[in-house]
Amino acid sequence: MRKFLMILVLVLALSLVLAACGGGGDASSETASVGVVGNPARGQKLYEQTTIGTASAPGCVTCHSLEPDVVLVGPSHAGVGTRAATYVAGMSAEEYLHESIVTPDAHIVDGFTPGVMYQNFGAELNDQEIADLVAYLLTLK
Repeated sequence: MRKFLMILVLVLALSLVLAACGGGGDASSETASVGVVGNPARGQKLYEQTTIGTASAPGCVTCHSLEPDVVLVGPSHAGVGTRAATYVAGMSAEEYLHESIVTPDAHIVDGFTPGVMYQNFGAELNDQEIADLVAYLLTLK
């Protein structure tokens, strides 16, 4: 576990360095995730697919509603771009959302069961796709 935390800190530090060196860009429409600039429009397209990734796993929209307080399988994503910053002290909304996609059981929202979300999006999706999904989720205020 300690080794995992050290690697996570290293990845986050490198992400911040890469983001700082990335220059320009409209922060309201794009966000960096693991050094890759996400595009919310592409993220929305991915989010709305019924299957996603190389293994045709269930897409986000099949398990998450965009309606407040409407639960399909997982928590509603209405307002997740704002709420995500409040779930784990010291973790930004972007970091939380990225980790929730790559390591779904790292933080479980109260009332939900670990292991229900597909566990391999980190291997199935490339860095750009993950960054795009995070960028889209951040727009959901």
